[in-house]
Amino acid sequence: MSQYKHIERSIGEYIASRYRRAVEVGIGNNPVAAGLVAAAGALMLCTDIRPGIQHEGLTVVADDIFEPDIRLYHGADVIYSVRPGVEMVPPLISLATRINSDLLVYHLGCEIYRDGGEVVDAGGVQLHLYHRRRP
Repeated sequence: MSQYKHIERSIGEYIASRYRRAVEVGIGNNPVAAGLVAAAGALMLCTDIRPGIQHEGLTVVADDIFEPDIRLYHGADVIYSVRPGVEMVPPLISLATRINSDLLVYHLGCEIYRDGGEVVDAGGVQLHLYHRRRP
């Protein structure tokens, strides 16, 4: 279990050090990365398809990435997701493109979408940058 927490800590530290307005999609029961991003003052909110998820100090909103409420994401400079199902990646790319934000994904195991995007080293953890925001 500590290996998983190392992964989330590395992701949270990477995002907190590079972004000012982040949204985590699919937080579920794992608030480690979001907690670090929030502690740095860079977290806008977290979303999950399941309503009622609560984590101390975090704003968690129910939203379906397949039919997202675009208003929730406006102003984000990065959308990120930790271990989403691969079927979630296309709508994440679409959302990031629509609001002009970076999209970072940490995949479960060897699962990737298409060519895997640009691989980014987040302190020994591989993130996949599927969309880069335009200046």
